[in-house]
Amino acid sequence: MRSIWRGIGRTIFWSYERGSWPYDVLVVAILIFVLASPRKWFHDEPQTSVASSASVQFVSEDPDSQTLVYRLDASVLSPQKRTPKSTPELERETHDILGRTVDELRGQTFQIVRIDPALSTDGSVEHYDVTVHPR
Repeated sequence: MRSIWRGIGRTIFWSYERGSWPYDVLVVAILIFVLASPRKWFHDEPQTSVASSASVQFVSEDPDSQTLVYRLDASVLSPQKRTPKSTPELERETHDILGRTVDELRGQTFQIVRIDPALSTDGSVEHYDVTVHPR
């Protein structure tokens, strides 16, 4: 009985030497579990992005400067990134959101030229007008 409990304890705490037959059996059992278990057991679903295409709207195009303006709803950004001033974090986040949600920019190289915040009466940011230059 003592050897059974010792075997269970060694299995739980993975104390077998590498290359021994119990170690190899445990590795094979883990591989079978990982490869044969159904996805639905783990609720493995693709992550949906927080920003949807409804939160980004095309506003205008300037053919002379070859820029596009998109309106980005501020609610898709985390509260600490919703600032009335353009910061590197805000620029990086808006670049990522536009690159994921706007079909014309997806997979393309583009540069953010300007970020203009639109403030509400209480001083919070409602949306950003983001001017981009596709390359």
